[in-house]
This record gives sequence, structure tokens and C-alpha cells, in this order.
Amino acid sequence: MKTLKFLGLGVVFLLILSAATTQAARIWIEARVPQDGTRIDVGGTRLHVLDRGEGPIIVLIHGLMGQMRNFAPELIDALSKDHRVILVDRPGSGYSDPLPAGANGIASQADLIASLIEQMELEKPTVVGHSLGGAVAISLALDHPNSVGSLALIAPATRPRSEANSTFGPLAIEPAPLRRAISLTFGTPFGLAIFERSAAALFAPEPLPADFATAGGGLLSLRPENYIAGSNDIKSLRDALADLPTRYGQLEMPVGVLFGSDDQVVDKNWNGIWLKSQLANATYAEIEGGHMIPFSSPQLVADWIAAVANRAHSKTAN
Repeated sequence: MKTLKFLGLGVVFLLILSAATTQAARIWIEARVPQDGTRIDVGGTRLHVLDRGEGPIIVLIHGLMGQMRNFAPELIDALSKDHRVILVDRPGSGYSDPLPAGANGIASQADLIASLIEQMELEKPTVVGHSLGGAVAISLALDHPNSVGSLALIAPATRPRSEANSTFGPLAIEPAPLRRAISLTFGTPFGLAIFERSAAALFAPEPLPADFATAGGGLLSLRPENYIAGSNDIKSLRDALADLPTRYGQLEMPVGVLFGSDDQVVDKNWNGIWLKSQLANATYAEIEGGHMIPFSSPQLVADWIAAVANRAHSKTAN
């Protein structure tokens, strides 16, 4: 009995120590990656939004386990010279509140961003979606076509695959209560220990930029609430991609698709070239690089986004 008692006390002590370490790590992380924008209440959910520049409007939506800094500062500087650029942390990511449990799917996230567009009176913006953010952008365009002028999709996830990408394997730990327990105790310290290796897999075959943890917002993904949101996003994406491809024919606005030629996270043929083949109003382009080209090739990506936005703006003006 004494052995069991000491074992139980040891487990409790270990959990308390892990939780305290997680809280300390959260404070350390947020000091290095503070908020860049303003938290705006949208229907009871506070979204972290950054508003830069003037001109035709561009809304940028980041991908899985990301936040607005995944779009490099140089990219935002380049776009905001001639455009009004709106960056938003998706619900549950970065400094945005999560949606309620059971209402946090891809379509619900798109609905909330549509409400943000309406609330900010952003008329027919070009909506940029990177990776999973591409699925959110597509859902937004399908369910709220009057809120979107054109789509600029960067390495978008567009249709389901039977096998999951191993890069995001830890997000799929089952059962869900175990996943949550890990996130609230060991997840952040362990994530810090393996951060560089995990982040490098997103950029491969390109090298991991030395400043991605802070300038790219990478560290924020290690906070417990972001890990939990990422796990929900994985399931939500799987559910959404079972339905979205059947509706792509309804996309009537201009669509641009861009991939890094060596993307090792999202298959360019399966997701990008295939999508182009489904849409008469779509263009497809590649640049050298991997999955994280919005951070690794900011000027090239900014030029491409601006071209998509300007084509749509010119068409609307005429």
C-alpha cells in the first residue's frame, strides 16, 4: 500500500511540475511572440487581426498550427505598399479565441471570417489561404460568394487522402482526453525540445530560417490551447474535404493556385494541379521552394498574390 501511495504522490507531483513548466513556457513564448494586431469581437469570438496599408483589399488566412506571422514581414511590407492587407489568426490559433467545441469546423471558421469581412466592410477582397487555410478560403468562397472577389491559394489542401502526413502525427493522438492531458502537461516542454526538428519538416527541402520561431510565430503553436486547436483542425479538415470537392464547380470567381516546386507536406499534383483541372477560371503556378514559401520566399509570393488581386480588381472595375 505504501508503494502505491508513494507512486500516486509521485505521479501527482510530476503532473503539477509539468503543468507549472507549461505555464512558465507559455509566458516565455508569449514574451517572444507578442500580439501584432488588435483583438476584434466578432459575434462573441475575439479574433486577432492586423490591418495594414490602403488600396484593393487582401485577406490572408494561415495554415495548420500557424498564425499571421507565417506570412513573412517582408511579404506584408511588399503587399501593403499598394493594397490594404488584413491578416487574421484563425479561431483557436495565435491570439484568436477558439470557437465552441463542436462548432469549430472548417465551415464554421469560414463563417466567422465572413462575419469579420462584413463587420470591417471589406468589399470583395482577394482571400489568400495557405495550406489548411486554403480549405477555409475555399469554404468561405463557396458559402459566402458575395464576400470574396478572388481566391489566391498557396499550397492548399483541396481533396482527401487516405494516409495522413506524418509531419502532423502528434496532433492525431487518440483518445482525445489523452491528447488534452498531454497538451496541458508535457506537450509544451516536449514541443520546445523538438521544435527545430518539427519546424524543419515544414520547410524541407529548404533550410529552416533561423528566425522562424519568433518572426514567423512558430513558437505560438507550442502553447496547449494551440495544440488542442490544431488537433481539432486535423479532424475538421478531414471532414471538410469529404464534401468540398463536390462543390468546386460552384466557384465562379478567379482562382489562383501557387505551390513550391518541392513541397513535401501537401502534394502539388494531388491538390494543386488537380484543382486547376477542375476549374476553367483557375491559374496554376510554381516557384522554387517547399511548403512554407510565404515565409521563405516572401517577395516572390507577394508578387504573385498582388498579380491575382490586381487581375480581379481590374476585372471588377471594367
